[in-house]
Amino acid sequence: EDVLSKDAGECAICLEDLQQGDTIARLPCLCIYHKGQIINVSCFHFCLVSNSCIDEWFEVNRSCPEHPSD
Repeated sequence: EDVLSKDAGECAICLEDLQQGDTIARLPCLCIYHKGQIINVSCFHFCLVSNSCIDEWFEVNRSCPEHPSD
């Protein structure tokens, strides 16, 4: 598990802030997303109250949300 040491903008999936102490997933392209926490907003309709933005994203998509051609 990777934990943020400082605030890092927003998660491109759920649009919630990535805050210090959040558990994250870091992709090979170096983008980061929430992992292992409860999200109480809709992540483009498929991760409402979900454990992990990036895990839910990968159930539907196989690429980074910000770099789909990588």
